[in-house]
Amino acid sequence: MNVIITAIIKAKPSFKEEVHNTLLNMVKQTRKEEACNLYDLHQDLSDTNTFIFYEIWQGQEGLDKHNQQPYIKEFGSLIESHLQEQPQIYLTQKI
Repeated sequence: MNVIITAIIKAKPSFKEEVHNTLLNMVKQTRKEEACNLYDLHQDLSDTNTFIFYEIWQGQEGLDKHNQQPYIKEFGSLIESHLQEQPQIYLTQKI
């Protein structure tokens, strides 16, 4: 069963470019993962400090493996200092 995720990330204005570059690297690396069906990054038009991921994974096992990758851990190290708040993660299903 597919796992579908929407994640909302709000960068502090002073770190927007660094967060943006880190997220772009995540896209580049994640799309190579076997369990990744879709991994798209969006930027809010009204608040360019807000980034939104839309992800589709082949299953929980692949997502768990993804979350252990070095580029994901690199992003995790920025959360406290570079983001306005904890990322909002929504696990969803298509209806």
